[in-house]
Amino acid sequence: MHSKLIIFDFGSQYTQLIARRIRELNIYCEIHPYNALSVLEKKDFSGIILSGSPFSVLQDEALQFPIKDVIEKHPVPVLAICYGAQYVAHTFGGKVERSSKREYGRAHLEYIEPNNKLFKSISSHSQVWMSHGDSVLELPDNFELLATTDSIPVAAFKVNEKDIYAIQFHPEVTHSTEGKTLLENFAVHICGCSQDWTPMSFIEETVNEIKIQVGNDHVVLGLSGGVDSSVAALLLHKAIGNQLTCIFVNNGLLRFNEFNSVLDSYQHLGLNVIGVDASAQFYKALIGISEPEAKRKAIGKVFIDVFQEEAEKIENVKWLGQGTIYPDVIESISVHGPSAKIKSHHNVGGLPEKMHLKIIEPLNRLFKDEVRRVGKALELPENILNRHPFPGPGLGIRILGDITAEKVETLQKADYIFIESLKKENLYKDVWQAGVIFLPIQSVGVMGDERTYENVVALRAVSSIDGMTADWCHLPYEFLARVSNEIINNVKGINRVVYDISSKPPATIEWE
Repeated sequence: MHSKLIIFDFGSQYTQLIARRIRELNIYCEIHPYNALSVLEKKDFSGIILSGSPFSVLQDEALQFPIKDVIEKHPVPVLAICYGAQYVAHTFGGKVERSSKREYGRAHLEYIEPNNKLFKSISSHSQVWMSHGDSVLELPDNFELLATTDSIPVAAFKVNEKDIYAIQFHPEVTHSTEGKTLLENFAVHICGCSQDWTPMSFIEETVNEIKIQVGNDHVVLGLSGGVDSSVAALLLHKAIGNQLTCIFVNNGLLRFNEFNSVLDSYQHLGLNVIGVDASAQFYKALIGISEPEAKRKAIGKVFIDVFQEEAEKIENVKWLGQGTIYPDVIESISVHGPSAKIKSHHNVGGLPEKMHLKIIEPLNRLFKDEVRRVGKALELPENILNRHPFPGPGLGIRILGDITAEKVETLQKADYIFIESLKKENLYKDVWQAGVIFLPIQSVGVMGDERTYENVVALRAVSSIDGMTADWCHLPYEFLARVSNEIINNVKGINRVVYDISSKPPATIEWE
């Protein structure tokens, strides 16, 4: 049994980062909404963390948490961060007020109470990251000051003679240079957590769980060629062998030669994979459709039909395997509830009900970087393990406007030049996701002695950790010039190449 920390989410943009930093310490943790108190009933956790929040504790609509009852019923260490710290101070009778100015950005510790376990091995004047509009001005009775900064009088505090800690800054962001040390002090030295949450332990435990869960039944899984579905397939295969059948559907919207190359990779791994080329069916369903959401739904519907037809040929199928990862789970039960308007994705939505299948999701406790570490431990080939994320609807949402086989072929060739150039010049691993967008416009050009009126494509390359936010990559001008030149010279129908320098937010990574 692993040690476990519970993180209560009050809506902070950094909550997932807290969990990621704890997991990097090889300690298991879970994120739950601030009001999901039932998770405490199992009493299988070693500590509690309260996240930050966009709310102020002084607002009428401030999110409420029964901190006094929780401390009384569950005498485990608590670490309250930012809003959590202000909430603790406010609840116990301290003085919290709106700051005269929003305190955002770098600050430096000025005073650290000596011999305190939370600040063990943290240097004086350590840099921390502030992001708050309220400040704790006076501590409640029976609380002691642990740290100040050059900008605020109360940067950290605790309850006397109890392991209840609160900090005004964010240790989870990299700008807090010793933040990970502070989290390790809390998790290991205060909560007593063991650091045994490793890829190998996850593999061993998950394989055993799958064996028990599936028994003698058969599992079918839709492969996409990406890291999530591939790692899920390898885990299932390791547990149940030939009881797993994978289906890889070519929707005609994959990258250049991807269907054959990915199929070849899977066969070398010993997976039982059925490859289905359904390009014609997808193209037919997309005739005349230009609106992005309509395209996604059309692609999803055909995928379900093709997948179901193939799956029904397999005997004793009772389970549908999916590559769902932890951020998908968190976002579906977020503090504010699922987004009112989310994009449809080309996945297996609707299949479990239609085929009367039970769901098995071996990766639903892992973040993306953890999935890659597990994949590496399972010896997943580098070309899949380090593959950039690729949207489920594929090039269907990288062709703005209606889709034709001719446009797909043109985009595949341009995209291939861009991606292969990134690899040749050792830039691929520095980019989180890259691709080419086929724009619904044409522009005048001059090629030889002739004027042309041909298509425009945009190159897109972003850096990111998990896709929640992203910045455009500052690729060398010389590199971009070479790629542009090669695309225009070698891909018929394109006479102009532009580079997208928009970040997320406000732009999205994909154009549709």
